[in-house]
Amino acid sequence: MLNLAFPWALLLALLPLLLHWRKPASQSVDAPVFPVGHWLSDLPGVSRQGNAVPLWQRLLLALMWLLLVLALARPQHVGEQVQMPVTGRDLMLVVDISPSMDEQDMVIRGRSINRLQAVKRVLNDFISRRQGDRLGLILFGTEPYVQAPLTFDLETVRTLLMEAGLGMAGRATAIGDAIGLAIKRLRDRPQDQRVAILLTDGANTAGEITPDKATEIAAAAGVRLYTIGIGAESMVQRGLLGSRRVNPSRDLDEALLTRMAQQTGGQYFRARSLPELEMIYQSIDQLEPIELEGKFYRPVTELYVWPAGVALALWLVFFLGRRVLDRIRQRGVKATGEATHG
Repeated sequence: MLNLAFPWALLLALLPLLLHWRKPASQSVDAPVFPVGHWLSDLPGVSRQGNAVPLWQRLLLALMWLLLVLALARPQHVGEQVQMPVTGRDLMLVVDISPSMDEQDMVIRGRSINRLQAVKRVLNDFISRRQGDRLGLILFGTEPYVQAPLTFDLETVRTLLMEAGLGMAGRATAIGDAIGLAIKRLRDRPQDQRVAILLTDGANTAGEITPDKATEIAAAAGVRLYTIGIGAESMVQRGLLGSRRVNPSRDLDEALLTRMAQQTGGQYFRARSLPELEMIYQSIDQLEPIELEGKFYRPVTELYVWPAGVALALWLVFFLGRRVLDRIRQRGVKATGEATHG
């Protein structure tokens, strides 16, 4: 469907007619003189020389003016109404960056990497799949910090996660304080959309609020907690006296993480390897979406460039045509003068 954004601009098409019909009451003797067809020749107080404007020039000038007026009216093509399905959730990623996350018990292509590197790798893909959701990022150690508030700018969230370093937030693990900060950031959002995903490899060793108290507050605020415990259960540790098999996740408080998830309607996941961590985030990725009110829009294509472009092309034709005719006229006058003097 064609539409004009400023239809009132079409009234300007009558402006040349009004100027043409207006007759000056008097004309000064010293009025400036312009050739016929000059853009100032129709103004009051201006004398004209020459005979008459050629028909082709009048037609071009009129057509150019009409095209410019049409461009000013801003023609548009408005498409059919389209409904955009909106499925949005507010997800707060709560990631442990305490020094214990430096344990290299994750393996990728036969190479050992630490836990934080594995988390960054998996969350990079997870964040990319969250188009339409608002994500936030909280990093915690001894203290929790909001690295990114809830935002649709997923690229910024990804960048801030990739820049996170071990020990930046302290050497302890304040799980309760981290959840409390997540609740604070989520409490103003619609109740069915409040989701926090906590990832840690240890137990609560710091903070002013206990994880159980934070869980009670989360349940009261309608915040669902999905908790992830990361770390292998067995690995070979080499030393001067040989090698021995140890449990690098002996400090992980699985009972606490399970309790936190169950009391808030979430779920606890155990990531013993990189593939398991990937599967966990894929499972979380299948959270029941929140259907919001659909948004409707009509695609609009601007068309004013076409009449404006044609007007510019006609002006070039008009200008070049005038130049050619002036040169022909000058040559004719010169030839006539030479013949007279000869």
